[in-house]
Amino acid sequence: MIEKVTNQNFEEVLPLIKEYQIFYGVEQIDEKKNQAFFSQFIQNHENGILHLYKVAHKAIGFTTIYKGFSSTRSEAVAVLNDLYIQPSHRGNGYARELIDNAINTAKLMGFSRLQWLTAENNEPAQKFYNKIGANKSSWFFYAKET
Repeated sequence: MIEKVTNQNFEEVLPLIKEYQIFYGVEQIDEKKNQAFFSQFIQNHENGILHLYKVAHKAIGFTTIYKGFSSTRSEAVAVLNDLYIQPSHRGNGYARELIDNAINTAKLMGFSRLQWLTAENNEPAQKFYNKIGANKSSWFFYAKET
C-alpha cells in the first residue's frame, strides 16, 4: 500500500532514508539533518512530496519527488530523486507500483515529465528502468562540491 508521508507516518520513513543513504555510501549520516530536510515535504508540496510503501503495516520503501526545471522544455518537471525498497522485499513488484505512483503524482501535480538518475553501477535498477520502458538519457551527470 502506498501512502503520502504525513506527520502521522513521518517517523516511519526516516529509517528507510538512512538505509538508502547507506546503500549509496553516505559516510556521515546526520539523522537530525534528515529529519529537518525531509519534513519540508510533509506540509507543503510545492518543492516535493514523499510517499511510503507499506506491506502488512510495515514501511518497506519510499519515493521522493522533487520539483525541478528543464531549460530545454522551458517548464517545471518532476524529478524522482529517490526510490528505495528494502533488499528483502525486492522482486515483488513494489518498485513498479512506486514508479507508477510517481508518474501519476507528477501528472496530478501538473508536470509533463518524470525524470530520474541512478548510479552507473546500480545495474539492477537500470535493468528495471529499461524493462518499464523508461528512456535512457544521453546526458552525463556532473557534480562539484562548493
